[in-house]
Amino acid sequence: MNVKSILEFLFPPACPLCGTPVSNHGELCPKCWAGFNWISNPKCVRCGYPFPANLDLGPNPMCPTCASGNCELDWIRSACVYDDVSRSAMLPFKHAGRILYAPFMARAMITALNDVSHDIDIVMPVPLARRRLFHRAYNQATLLGRPIAKSLGIPMDLDSVRRKYRQNMGHMNARARSENIRGVFSVVCPDNVRGKRILLVDDVMTSGATFIELRRTLMACGAVAVYGVTFCRVVRAI
Repeated sequence: MNVKSILEFLFPPACPLCGTPVSNHGELCPKCWAGFNWISNPKCVRCGYPFPANLDLGPNPMCPTCASGNCELDWIRSACVYDDVSRSAMLPFKHAGRILYAPFMARAMITALNDVSHDIDIVMPVPLARRRLFHRAYNQATLLGRPIAKSLGIPMDLDSVRRKYRQNMGHMNARARSENIRGVFSVVCPDNVRGKRILLVDDVMTSGATFIELRRTLMACGAVAVYGVTFCRVVRAI
């Protein structure tokens, strides 16, 4: 019996949310999986904004924001909608050390990337400020980015960008978020991003301000394209 078999005998696979036995470590049971509002077609081909299922919008639908040329990134995908169910998993994962949620979140994010080009050079988790990283002890985006990079066969970059400390944006509106995030990122290894197509990884997209600012910073240093993937996203009426 190998080490993996021994560990599975001692710690049989269980749903990380409810504890129900499952086939493999890190996967959800069918009941918990069904509770999430997973994003599928139809959705915006650029930002992944979900449209009502009964709409026939053709093969390449675009939301008004992207149609007007104001998409935050070259494309974005999210696994599910930010609601009561996803929030009950995402917040403990982000703030309370429930890192055992990372495998099912990353797996859902990998699935969300199935309908976009994987012409990517670097996977880059959105960095945390050092002060916040010290208090939290981990960057949740890095925990999500590592299995994504492995699945895509692409290197992960944790060193090229630094982030200044700013107050938490959880209570801010879109305008305040944009102002708070301005100038927060700096590229310390420009040769690593010049000419590269970069996939940003984060846990949730709220207003898109973080992605917009990080994309601006990377493009100013010569990045060719900047994409994004998150576990969940806030969906507002458009």
